Amino acid sequence: MSSSEKVAFVTGAGSGIGRAVAIKLQSAGYHVVLTGRRVGELEATARLAHAGGGDCLVIPTDVSDQKSVQASFAACRARFGRLDVLFNNAGTFAQGTPIEDVLLEDWKRVVDVNLTGAFLCAQEAIRIMKAQTPNGGRIINNGSISAYVPRPLSAPYTATKHAMTGLTKSISLDGRAHNIACSQIDIGNAATDFTAKMASGILQANGQVMIEPRMDADHVADAVLYMANLPLEANVQFMTVMATAMPFIGRG
Repeated sequence: MSSSEKVAFVTGAGSGIGRAVAIKLQSAGYHVVLTGRRVGELEATARLAHAGGGDCLVIPTDVSDQKSVQASFAACRARFGRLDVLFNNAGTFAQGTPIEDVLLEDWKRVVDVNLTGAFLCAQEAIRIMKAQTPNGGRIINNGSISAYVPRPLSAPYTATKHAMTGLTKSISLDGRAHNIACSQIDIGNAATDFTAKMASGILQANGQVMIEPRMDADHVADAVLYMANLPLEANVQFMTVMATAMPFIGRG
């Protein structure tokens, strides 16, 4: 099946990595469902679509709300008839806070978006992928460098990203019988609004504040497109894409 016949569903498509990946997939011929909470930003992503690429469908979605997620995947199936790729990208962060001072509502908010949201979207994607003809598809989860090592004062975010790795492995195992592949891309310092403070300095494990190198988010989009385009008999289980000089190897 060529990319011009394939359908991708991108969460958090209104900005940053989600926008870069959505545009990259659309320009490669994928029909792309753009989801997120801010309809204006989703529409801005759609306006950046390339002539001659696939169609874009904007669906405002709260990934932490099961009914919202179910409605969005139903709309995807109604419009395009199938789903080939889910990019589970939506995520949020909590204010840097010592773990003993993290508010329960902040913990729950981060878990609801980063982990529960990815789980709910994977559930709906799997249901479509199992039932369609030909069956199968690919789920790509946005992990993080924080799936391996934490930054200071980041317990809620780090915990969800470690959990994402377990979710990725479970989807990989349980999806195997249904021709569903699952990957995780772990990203370090893509230049987006999410990482803007790194350009002026961010807290390090030794207590110092240091400016960190960043990379163009388009490199992440290229990597996701590569993963998406693989035949289902091949899979990149885990990929790390990072700014070369960022503190990761030897962090802390």
